[in-house]
Formats: sequence, structure tokens, C-alpha cells
Amino acid sequence: MSRAEVISLGCRLNIAESERIRTLVAGEDVIVVNSCAVTMEAVRQTRQAIRKARRARPDARLLVTGCAADIEREQIAAMPEVDGLVPNTQKLDARAWNVPERADPAPKTHTRAFIAVQNGCDHACTFCVIPQGRGPSRSLTIARVLGEVERHLEHGAPEVVLTGVDVTSWGHDLPGAPALGELVAAVLRKFPQLQRLRMSSVDGVEIDPLLFDLFAHEPRMMPHLHLSLQHGADLILKRMKRRHSRSDAVNLVERLREARPDLAVGADIIAGFPTEDAAHHADNLSIIADLPIVHGHIFPYSPRPNTPAARMPQLEKPIIKARAAELRAAVGVVRAKWLASLVGSPLKVLAERDGAGYAENFARVALPDGTQVGSIISITPEAIEQGLLT
Repeated sequence: MSRAEVISLGCRLNIAESERIRTLVAGEDVIVVNSCAVTMEAVRQTRQAIRKARRARPDARLLVTGCAADIEREQIAAMPEVDGLVPNTQKLDARAWNVPERADPAPKTHTRAFIAVQNGCDHACTFCVIPQGRGPSRSLTIARVLGEVERHLEHGAPEVVLTGVDVTSWGHDLPGAPALGELVAAVLRKFPQLQRLRMSSVDGVEIDPLLFDLFAHEPRMMPHLHLSLQHGADLILKRMKRRHSRSDAVNLVERLREARPDLAVGADIIAGFPTEDAAHHADNLSIIADLPIVHGHIFPYSPRPNTPAARMPQLEKPIIKARAAELRAAVGVVRAKWLASLVGSPLKVLAERDGAGYAENFARVALPDGTQVGSIISITPEAIEQGLLT
């Protein structure tokens, strides 16, 4: 029997796109690997997923799309397991898959609906290869986004997550260049029945006044700010060609917390960027406590093809690995203290399928037996077990 399978790696945008790809290839005897190339480790995981998929289904057609299919095109195409590549910019076009156009079916029911409102990036961070795989920034119109939100709400999604490659640049390419806050306000205004709206990773320097106000005061806007921070040292941020300073990030969080003390902060942080010395690393460590960062994504630096950072003086791999471990440990200390502060306080938790769920601040909470998936219930945790509130 024909069976389409889509394997998604990497970012939340890939998750959203994989749902669309799944509808395009439905009924085909095909495996699609929607790949990631943000780091060398991501490429390794992509290759591993390709080999595993081929072993599991040796007779299916195996196609690869996503960033690795563009950035590592020759290497991925040379793998004997791969039958073909679909360019990243064409992966939502039925013609690229050699299948007939199909009407959009009902979205697969998830507790959280990931909606890609923007794709691509116009910036040139010196470490980043993603613009090579995603192209320039492109935005969905407000009407298109509202249509996507409505489809998911009709099928029971209690939470919507707005995502993109550089989601805070949404609107820059649309008539009148609206800011992201305008889109978020439109979603909340159009759908009073939407219970929870969450943002994926944002560039703090591009948070417009309306979006700031919604983060600060709108109850349906989840108190969870994930920053594309990357580093805590100003000189390294400059060499990364980031547009914010350390103080910009600290001031942003301080201002938001004045209005919303329960705001939980996450961040992407790179360990061992070229030229990083001990003092820079110390600044990277200290910003974790200064913000504080309770949801930390730590990435050991790895050189990516055709990026300026790859031509800078590189650190030795053992140093990078050790510094990444120190950063993860620092996040662990801050996170443990934060989780302890939540014990004894009631939390509104969205029930997932794995026996746990997410509070509004994105803390993971164990569910009582028999909790209905997709329901939002109040839980007062009494303890912490292996990082899970129970």
C-alpha cells in the first residue's frame, strides 16, 4: 500500500512546512526528509535520518528537501539512499513533487498549530548559512495568515504558534511595510476564541511598539519570549554582524518584566565563535543569569560553507565543546531555580499526547492520568522530577 512519510528536522518552520508537504504527497509511496543545515551536527543528523529511512523502507522513493538539500546539495545528492532533491524554495509547490494539485485537506490536528508567516532572511550574520538555503525574506499577507489560523481553529487547535526564519521581519516586503505587531493584533482581534498565541524565536531589536505592548499586556499572548540572542559579548556580537548589543537585550527583558513579571525568557546562544576569548565566554555565561534564561538552546559553533565566520581564526574543537557544556550547565542552574519557584503555584497547562503538557510560560508539567489531549487545565505542581514539574 502506498504510504507517504515526512521526516522533519530542525526548526519550527520546518515543522509547519512538513505538514503542508504531507498533504502534497499523500497517497504516494514516498519518504520526504525535510532537512536542516544550521550546524554541522544538523547535517550529520540529516544524513543519519536519510540512512535510517532507507533501511526501514528500501522500496519507497526517498526525496530530500530543506536547507541541507540546497546548502549541501552535492553531498546529499551523492548519497546512494537518495532518489532526488527538491529545492527548498519549491517544496510547497505540488509540481516539484510530480504529483497532481490537491485541494488543501483539513490540517492534521495538533495541540499547537505552527503557522509559517514568513520565510527567508535579508540579513547577513557572519555565521549563518540559512539565507543560502531559504532565500530573501517573504511574508504571508494578513489575510493569508488569518485563513491559516481559522483552518486550525476549526479543527480544535487551542494554541497557535507564529513562526518563520526571521519572524520579526514579517511585513517588510508587503505594501506599506506593516510591522509584526499589526499581524499579531489582527489574529487576536479576529479570533476571540483563540485561547493561546505563542511566538517562535524573535529578534529583539525588531520588536515593534505594538508587539511589545501585546507581550506586556495581552493575556492570550503567552509569557514566553525566545530571543535570537546568539552571544553575551558585544565584540562577538559585532563580529557576528548582529544588530543588537548586550544592553539592548537586557533592557528589553527588564522593560517587559516590569509589566509582566511571569515572563519566561529563552535564547539561542553560540559557544566558541571564532576569536572568542575567555573574557568573551565569561560574558556569554553571565548573560544567562542576567536575563535570566530558563529555556536555553546552546549551539557549539561549527563553520558553515561560504560564510565570513568560517574564514575567521577558529577555536579548537575541545575548547568549543567545553564552553558549550559550561553554558548548558549555567542554563541548568537558572532553570532549576525557576522551576522551584513555580512549585505550589497554579499553572494553566495545555495537555500533550505524552503524559505532560506546557504551561503558558513553556514549563513542562506532568498531567494527571486520563487528561484529555488538547485540554487546558489548572495544575498546581508539588515537586520537580528530572526537570518536569509534577
